[in-house]
Amino acid sequence: MGSIILLTNFLLSFAAETMDCWKQEKSSTWIFPTLILCLYGFFYMMKPSEPFLTPYLTGPDKNLTIDEVTNQIFPVWTYSYLALLFPVFLITDYARYKPVLHLQGISFIITWLLLLFAHGVLAMQMVEFFYGMATATEVAYYAYIYSVVSPDHYQRVTSYCRSITLVAATVAAVLGQLLVSLADVSYFHLNAITLASVSLAFVCSFFLPMPQKSMFFHRKDVSPTPPAPDKAAVASVGPDGPSSCHEDEGSVSADRGPTPKAQADNAEPQNHVLRVLVQLSKDLRDCYSSRKLLYWSLWWALATAGFNQVLNYIQVLWDFRAPSHSSAVYNGAVEAIATFLSSVTSFVVQYMKINWDLFGELALGIFSAIDAGSLFLMHFTTNIWACYAGYLIFKACYMLLITIATFQIAVNLSMERYALMFGFNNFVALVIQTILTVVVVDSKGLGLNIVTQFLIYASYFAVIAGIFLIRSICMLASSKCKRKTARSCKEHLNHAEHESKEQVATGYATRL
Repeated sequence: MGSIILLTNFLLSFAAETMDCWKQEKSSTWIFPTLILCLYGFFYMMKPSEPFLTPYLTGPDKNLTIDEVTNQIFPVWTYSYLALLFPVFLITDYARYKPVLHLQGISFIITWLLLLFAHGVLAMQMVEFFYGMATATEVAYYAYIYSVVSPDHYQRVTSYCRSITLVAATVAAVLGQLLVSLADVSYFHLNAITLASVSLAFVCSFFLPMPQKSMFFHRKDVSPTPPAPDKAAVASVGPDGPSSCHEDEGSVSADRGPTPKAQADNAEPQNHVLRVLVQLSKDLRDCYSSRKLLYWSLWWALATAGFNQVLNYIQVLWDFRAPSHSSAVYNGAVEAIATFLSSVTSFVVQYMKINWDLFGELALGIFSAIDAGSLFLMHFTTNIWACYAGYLIFKACYMLLITIATFQIAVNLSMERYALMFGFNNFVALVIQTILTVVVVDSKGLGLNIVTQFLIYASYFAVIAGIFLIRSICMLASSKCKRKTARSCKEHLNHAEHESKEQVATGYATRL
């Protein structure tokens, strides 16, 4: 009997140790956190009610007017997003991502609870506030994975995480359209499905392992040399991206690691938070000292501000062109097609073998002009199908360019500086978007109607296109002059060398 008890205790002890080892291995490997994060990303992006938000708010469920939705409710998202973005960015890194993912899940749940059961303009403004909080905390989703996996897996896990969100957005839009068009499901029940989905995402966040390091506040080591460019590149493009990634002459390298002297200077502030903020400001200064990165970032900020503004109010324009109470609504189908086209254009970038240093700004100018043209089409047309087509062109072109801009910035930076520059560019974009909202949309500003708003947005993108087209023409002309001068110098040197050889030959013949 004693031997049986000893054997049983041994087996139980062995099983407990095996389970502990398995749990430890499960938490330490890159596969487990990537899988959980992909599940989280799928469920938080699985929102079939989102393409139908404006018809829901202006319909019998909420009974709001189109002016209330446009001029009083939607602007709150922009203001709350701007107010929360910078503090959330710092808190995300300081708290090591996972708590902020919990906060995002709670924000989504509160958002859809209010959407389902609250009424009135003030309640819907609270919806926009909590949705702005959820949007601001999105940085934790894309930054979390870099703190729990090795740099060797950065490109793969980024690809998985970004791809799953695109898949979820497409599935959600298609599902929403099918339920509305074929099953005659109400917008209220679509929002109930969304609430269940974001609740599942919240549950998934608890299974994520807690990171032991972060990019800025909890760094394990400080290396003067950043990781290789392919580890910093995001998954929107493959490893066969453009090879010409040199900085402009005379500019400070944006990816230069801190020198020992700089590290000693950084150790002077006693407060750790202050020391990190000082280092971040120095990193930003170094990043934007590169003219190439500066111009790509300028386009990023300007275009993203306009893109977010269009995205925020496109449903209002659709509802104006084809009122949801008297027309069939195809918002979900259009969003699904737009997402698919965006993923295709992003994927195509890796096969574009172009000298982006020379022709990159020309591409920015040309496709920004196409964006402006599609917005002018949406302004002047009264046909809802032409409006849909203009939106598809607009979103596909923007996603193509933002993928190129992302790669061009990321390939020159370490992961930490890329995250910092990404956040700052989006912050600048949000400031510009807030100015547009205050002046153009808000009832306390001009409070323009939705059609006139899109005329402003089209003109805005036309100005962006003009800036980069003019600059690209100047760059191409300058490059042509440099090549012509270089060719002339080469010919002059060849001619002088030929004359020198002839003189030597003549002198040798004379001596003979």
